[in-house]
Amino acid sequence: QLQLVESGGGLVQPGGSLRLSCAASGFTLDGTAIGWFRQAPGQEREEVSCISGSGASTHYASSVKGRFTISKDNAKNTVYLQMNSLKPEDTDVYYCAALPRSVHVCFEFSTDYEYWGQGTQVTVSS
Repeated sequence: QLQLVESGGGLVQPGGSLRLSCAASGFTLDGTAIGWFRQAPGQEREEVSCISGSGASTHYASSVKGRFTISKDNAKNTVYLQMNSLKPEDTDVYYCAALPRSVHVCFEFSTDYEYWGQGTQVTVSS
């Protein structure tokens, strides 16, 4: 069974850090593009960052560039999203999504991805 499981969300003060994990089972992340998205209630799901299947290509939304870092550990079959200098406006449910057989590119649109995790809540508040 193909599955993605996010973890690492929680409550953090403004300026703090969190590291989200996206662990895959039933398929390999080597050669699979991964996207991180976030969504608030009643809002569109928006891309945060993505990484290509090879790990050589990444993309960041302008709102998180310089603060968030995406990385991939193929040995652990896990993708990470390191989030620093968090702001209240980063509060959302964060989802990871997978597109197998996408070695060289990743995609900014949620409709490009085939598999989704259940999401993890990130709350930035004092």
